[in-house]
Amino acid sequence: MRVPLFGLGNFAKSHNVTSQYRLNIYYEPIAQEDKTKMAAYGTAGLRLFVSFGETPCRGAYEKGDFSYYVHRNTFYKVDNSGVKTSLGSLDTSTGRVSISDNGVQIAIVDGVSIYIYNTNTLAFTKVVSAGAPATPRTITFLAGFFIVTIDNSGRFYISAIYDGLTWSSLDFANAESNPDNLINATAINGQLVLSGLKTTEFLGVSGATFPFSNIAGSAIEYGLASRFSIVKFDAGLMFLARGRGGEVSVRYMQGYQTVEVSNPEIVNRFNAFSNIEAATAYSYTQDGHAMYVLNIGGETWMYDGLSTAWTQLQSNNNTRHIAECQTSYLNDTIVTDYANGNVYFLDKNYYTDNGAPIAREIVGRHILDSQNRLFINEFQLDMETGTGIMLGQGNDPQAMLQISKDNGHTYSNERWKPIGKIGEFLTRVIWRQLGFGRDFVFKIRITDPIKVVITGAYLDMKKGN
Repeated sequence: MRVPLFGLGNFAKSHNVTSQYRLNIYYEPIAQEDKTKMAAYGTAGLRLFVSFGETPCRGAYEKGDFSYYVHRNTFYKVDNSGVKTSLGSLDTSTGRVSISDNGVQIAIVDGVSIYIYNTNTLAFTKVVSAGAPATPRTITFLAGFFIVTIDNSGRFYISAIYDGLTWSSLDFANAESNPDNLINATAINGQLVLSGLKTTEFLGVSGATFPFSNIAGSAIEYGLASRFSIVKFDAGLMFLARGRGGEVSVRYMQGYQTVEVSNPEIVNRFNAFSNIEAATAYSYTQDGHAMYVLNIGGETWMYDGLSTAWTQLQSNNNTRHIAECQTSYLNDTIVTDYANGNVYFLDKNYYTDNGAPIAREIVGRHILDSQNRLFINEFQLDMETGTGIMLGQGNDPQAMLQISKDNGHTYSNERWKPIGKIGEFLTRVIWRQLGFGRDFVFKIRITDPIKVVITGAYLDMKKGN
């Protein structure tokens, strides 16, 4: 009997309802159904690109042939061979920065000042314009203007057209749908999205003296729970939202509509965290999967827009993944390390996190038969075998099985089985004599640095007495 291993649920409130869990695994629906309707793949590993030392980067950006980083108080550009060039200095050395560009100028804000790097003249300049906004927190670009939000205000400011060095103290406007402070401003699809504490509103480009005006009837009743949790995702925006009732959830916004993508279990988990305002996020696309990765409460969770499944990401046996800031660079996805100055390629064909093992785990659905007593003679994991180490080069890679017979509350001892060295494609991964029970939950775990593809599982079982 084929086991329905690939549920989309997540455990949060009660193991008796579901114990489903995924770690460093994503699901892929098979459109042209063959052996299975759903397959499980290992998430991408991290391959070192460049390092800035012991302290983490504060922001990452890409433009043309270079990627750009703020590390401590220095702005760097890095070429595709990893050579770093210092471009200028900031007045601050800690805290997340926001970066944007207008085609020629790259603008950085750090909560204190605005800095401009001109990619033509190579000049790095701190903005000293008398009209420059104080405490600039986020920056974006639309219709020729840089747009900046500031601390503790509903105002946003705009630069002179195509000139981030020039600002007027009169070139500002207020978010109008609700008298709450702005958290972020994002340009997408030719519109300006203003994210406040309680509401989000949309501005279009106008022909008036001030170039942006409110789009009537477009505001939504969800605010932004964390400044750096909003990112472009597929054709819209994904963000950690806070509703009028105070609860946070993850929502996808396209046009003026939002759809919740966090299930009740994920919402339960996220709302138990403290310091939600410190959550950060990034997104990337891999093989047609749009991925939203949220660092929250000391954990990392990834939403897959294709399968709609949530999975936890971890590195080095920590509760969170080490990736923090993200940028695309020459058709690659690059991420920075939250704990040090390393910068990595997010590489689907790399099976470690910078040399550290990546644990992959699936906890499946409850297996039961109307509370009849069952005897399981055999559990076979259907997976791609023969992808491990070279023949004669050490021990076989292994898969581990644990079984719960009490609704997923506790598990048996670990039972390990080889899954084949390179070329051993006919290896069968089978556990036998698994005993009696009325409710079985199976946990699969693989920690070897190999390609992981799981297509399902099979049971040989019968009703007991």
